[in-house]
Amino acid sequence: MPIAAGAALLAIGLLSGPALAADADHPAYWGTPSVDGGKCCQTLAEVRENIDRLDRQIVSAMSERGKYVAEAGRFKKDPSAVSAPARVEAIVQRVRKMAEEDGLAPDVAEKSYRAMIAAFEDYERAEWVKRHPAGQ
Repeated sequence: MPIAAGAALLAIGLLSGPALAADADHPAYWGTPSVDGGKCCQTLAEVRENIDRLDRQIVSAMSERGKYVAEAGRFKKDPSAVSAPARVEAIVQRVRKMAEEDGLAPDVAEKSYRAMIAAFEDYERAEWVKRHPAGQ
């Protein structure tokens, strides 16, 4: 498998099991640990443990966000009112600024948020239909 394809599969979590176990304790090919003042990450396994920990926090935050997204539907007269392009752009600009302040590439934050917002818009429309009493 070409390196780029393997990296892409690894990044989206499709590569697992023995293919990952073999390299989890392999020493780094370059550089020195830089996370947490150099206290983390002596092995790839340690990197992955921290990514998994953060994924749990991200999913938990997304779950909470989803509850508020569903609640927002109560204030929309119909499912077509869910999309708010000006609000999306304001969120994206705010997130880009926060990303820059926190040392995250603004493009990564923007792409992630645009994908998340699109998914939540679909969710909000579906929740609107599900929760809205027929005929009201």
